[in-house]
Amino acid sequence: MGGTPTRHHTKRRRNAGRSHFALKPLNLAPCKQCKALALPHQVCKECGFYNGKEVKNVLKKLDKKAKKRREKLAKETKGR
Repeated sequence: MGGTPTRHHTKRRRNAGRSHFALKPLNLAPCKQCKALALPHQVCKECGFYNGKEVKNVLKKLDKKAKKRREKLAKETKGR
């Protein structure tokens, strides 16, 4: 059995405590390389550049996905 509150908190006090729970809009800035919206101080998810330098090779991952897709299609056509 839970304890009962000894003092009643008004709706104003309750809601005032929750005033900071609201979601704040994302602060997105355009990427200098590809102009896509990205979070500041983070690598762009579209092109993989940060501060004018390529940090992450995005095309490599895309090539890997395309290769897997081709292999899957080849397996399906072979089985027919």
